Amino acid sequence: MIDRSNPRTDSSGVSESIGFLLIFTMVVVGIGLVTLYGYPMLLKQQVGADEQIMEKNMIVLQNDVKGLTYKTVPYKETSLKIGGGSLTVYNTSSIPQSSTIRVYSPGGLDYVTDFHSGDLRYESVDAQTDLSLQNGAVVLRSRIEPGSTMLAEPRWFFDSTTNTIVINLISLNSTRIIAKTGVGTVQMSLGETGYTKWDISAGTLVSLDYKSDLTGIQDYSTAWNNYFTNTMGMTLTATAGTTKTYQLPIDPARPATLVVKTYDVIIDSI
Repeated sequence: MIDRSNPRTDSSGVSESIGFLLIFTMVVVGIGLVTLYGYPMLLKQQVGADEQIMEKNMIVLQNDVKGLTYKTVPYKETSLKIGGGSLTVYNTSSIPQSSTIRVYSPGGLDYVTDFHSGDLRYESVDAQTDLSLQNGAVVLRSRIEPGSTMLAEPRWFFDSTTNTIVINLISLNSTRIIAKTGVGTVQMSLGETGYTKWDISAGTLVSLDYKSDLTGIQDYSTAWNNYFTNTMGMTLTATAGTTKTYQLPIDPARPATLVVKTYDVIIDSI
């Protein structure tokens, strides 16, 4: 029988129950807040970290390509972590093409006809972005927003004193379809190379056509437009669909020299 004369007899248990419920509620609310706000933030930070790591990895791979092409190193191998997406080789014959380059004189002489570079592309599933090593450059684009940016430039040169321009064209190929996620090792070797020099007479204009992917899936035209106009000093003269036409920076009033070097880099494995 409860002793009503002592008010603490039947209230102590109630106080403990209320205290437990309050603490339990605070724990549940805390877990809910962490799940609602903290976990997505952690995922976002992880996605950003994966993308930054891959940006650095692509710069390393670009340096490997430079070693193969400009330093004539026969073989390069780099181990890397591929998180949040996949790394895939798209050959020069892959469709759609990331870009097509043509260099010609309006008079009808083609110096470079429909060059396809192919690319080594990191496709982020979480961040919805693509990082591509193509034609000696590293470019970044978002799938949900228009535009692209060049993280590392290729090695093209123009010497205004001698009126000479050097265009290095690098294609990426593989003997089979290669894609990788997780931890991989990119093995590259140098294939065929080419060197052609033209003496351009005074009064001759030389143009470059850059044609991006018709479907817009792999459109890096903004990044390359900035490189052509800002870095190389080319002039955008026409736009027709996905093709942009540029005039090379050589002075047409003087004789000029055009040098085109081609390199084929074979990706053996990832």
